[in-house]
Amino acid sequence: MIYFDEQTGIFHLQGRKTSYLIQRNQQNHLFHLFWGSRLAKRFPDYLLKEIKRASYLADTDHIKEYKLERLPQEYPAFGNSDLRKPAFQLTYQNGTKISDFRYHSHEVYSGKPKLAELPSLRDSEECQTLVIHLIDAYQRLKMRLFYTLYEKSDAITRHTELENLGDSIVEIDQLNSACVELPTSNLELLHLGGAWAREVGIQRTPLSQLNYRIESLRGGSSHEHNPFIALLEKGTNETSGKVYSMNLVYSGNFEATVDVDQQEALRMQIGINSATFGWNLKPQMTFVSPEAVLIFSDQGLQEISHKYHQLYQNHLLTPRFAKKERPIVVNSWEASYFDLKEQELVDLAQRSKELGVEMFVLDDGWFGQRNDTSSSLGDWFVDRKKFPEGLDAFIKKIKTIGLDFGLWVEPEMISEDSDLYRVHPDWCVEVPDRLKSYSRGQWVLDLVNPAVQNYLIETLTKLFQEQEIDYIKWDWNRSITEAGSNVLPAAQQKEFYHRYILGLYRVIEELTSRFPEILFENCAGGGGRNDPGMLYYMPQTWTSDDTDAIERLSIQEGTSLIYPPITMGCHVSQVPNHQIGRVTSLQTRGVVAMQGNFGYELDLTKLSQAEQAGVKEQTTCFKAIRKTVQLGEMYRLSTLQGTNAKAWQFIDESQVVVSYVQVQEKPNLPSKRLKLVALDADSCYELPNGDHRFGDELMAFGLAIDTVKEDFFSQQWVLRKLEE
Repeated sequence: MIYFDEQTGIFHLQGRKTSYLIQRNQQNHLFHLFWGSRLAKRFPDYLLKEIKRASYLADTDHIKEYKLERLPQEYPAFGNSDLRKPAFQLTYQNGTKISDFRYHSHEVYSGKPKLAELPSLRDSEECQTLVIHLIDAYQRLKMRLFYTLYEKSDAITRHTELENLGDSIVEIDQLNSACVELPTSNLELLHLGGAWAREVGIQRTPLSQLNYRIESLRGGSSHEHNPFIALLEKGTNETSGKVYSMNLVYSGNFEATVDVDQQEALRMQIGINSATFGWNLKPQMTFVSPEAVLIFSDQGLQEISHKYHQLYQNHLLTPRFAKKERPIVVNSWEASYFDLKEQELVDLAQRSKELGVEMFVLDDGWFGQRNDTSSSLGDWFVDRKKFPEGLDAFIKKIKTIGLDFGLWVEPEMISEDSDLYRVHPDWCVEVPDRLKSYSRGQWVLDLVNPAVQNYLIETLTKLFQEQEIDYIKWDWNRSITEAGSNVLPAAQQKEFYHRYILGLYRVIEELTSRFPEILFENCAGGGGRNDPGMLYYMPQTWTSDDTDAIERLSIQEGTSLIYPPITMGCHVSQVPNHQIGRVTSLQTRGVVAMQGNFGYELDLTKLSQAEQAGVKEQTTCFKAIRKTVQLGEMYRLSTLQGTNAKAWQFIDESQVVVSYVQVQEKPNLPSKRLKLVALDADSCYELPNGDHRFGDELMAFGLAIDTVKEDFFSQQWVLRKLEE
């Protein structure tokens, strides 16, 4: 899997379909040789010598002419003979920023280390890890570059550790998790951008001689940008073209950059956002960067998705839930908002059970004196006016009906009108003598403070122990402003953002370990913190607060590029839609919501008899296809209609689920067919109407789409694979 050739100084990481090559030269610098399709186990030491822009290379008799800027460095420093964007920047006690790390040694071992205080992909029998040790002898620092190869999954994870061997503080200004240089800029940049209620839109931009930066400054990974970046060969589509991608296992401020230099080569990097980061590395201490996941494909975007889905389902999600089918839920939010009336909620639960729902989730408004967004965050005790007999009595009623029970919390926030704030106003994130911006009626709790962490751990432990809870929806509804901590000295205030995330990870690590049977759902105003760091602890995410079926087409498409369907919360909601007012049929809302973890965000007691019959039909249908959707392989199908239609397919060993949604009807169109993929060519499949089709025919000719006579049309097929 990982090979080293002493003569050439080349490391070769060889996956199932991928190779990654690094070379150590005579001066003990590290250079990036190759990342791409799998190569034979060879060590091509001519690559550096033949780089034209490296004509000054490695002639030790003329070392003064040695130009690092002309070479593809593996982990470049700041301010030496390479004047491009560095992977790290350090400030020393004498005020200088110049580092000179050289190769010292390396080790290769089976398995994978766990990162201190940070989530990361889990150890596996298929793992092998390379650690390259670098030394800056003058500054007495050791740097360790970690590369873990998941051979079968065809993925590489990277992170960096910096250890201070000296006797004075070193300031870390930047320490990226991964850097890769590619020899051409004839590529496109793909990233997932958007905003609240329209997250993860796929955006593609041709590269030129510019610096490209995708980032979050909001305290979380954000609605604006997912911590993901990819470079595509021009013309890349779902099934063809080369793709180089990085995804950061981190939930805070990040940056992903691509810099195209004057020689038309490029440098691609990802890590903690250097604009809001700083760290005082004390003597004999080590700093660990978050982990980056690197995946390459030479067969387009679909292969990238399959690799991420399989890798995350097998090695990121908590094993207890990674392959456990998710319940069909009904959530009280759009049915009741803050106006919670116990008997109406019990009636909703009873009707939900009759219609095939499996879990009832009590959303915001159940605690303190919470009647709107202005109060009670931090007071995690039941509102006795709304639930006179207590929360435990209400939960028993839900359980008696036959439903599991879930609860909404927003632990990281505090209201000014709360018992907690009246006792601990100093627990807010704030900068003394500066305005504390009020957003959504709340402030952010200072998770840098160990006392706040301990309060949350013990308060929520008590809540979860006293109540019979099966599911927790953990929300985070505002960004961090005026970032400062009352427990950090002045010299460490620059560490706030990263320490906040470390504090968050400590809290949820403790709670998910204490309550391994609870299914946690990550939410941050929808997809504002939908990242691998949160998925490590919480194996599913509320994809977006936008529940409109048509808007969800692009949101769920972008999410599916990286994250497995089993992590994606997708619900049917009321019409007119509460976010944008659109009216779509129950059929179309159901088809779109069956792309992940299915459920409802509406009052099922107020539907007509026909609509209730439709809901019962939907829950019955989803139970029959749930395993295929959540544990099978997903394919985004080509519709030849641009953005006017979306189609996708799930497949496992027993059946195929195909969904099609057309946004607008157009007159006088020809008959249309939808070609399927990845079927067994010689097997026979039974269509919903009882007709039989062979796999090769379905892939060559496809399924006939019904005549469309309305906007927001949808159609779904479930094909059963027949025994031979």
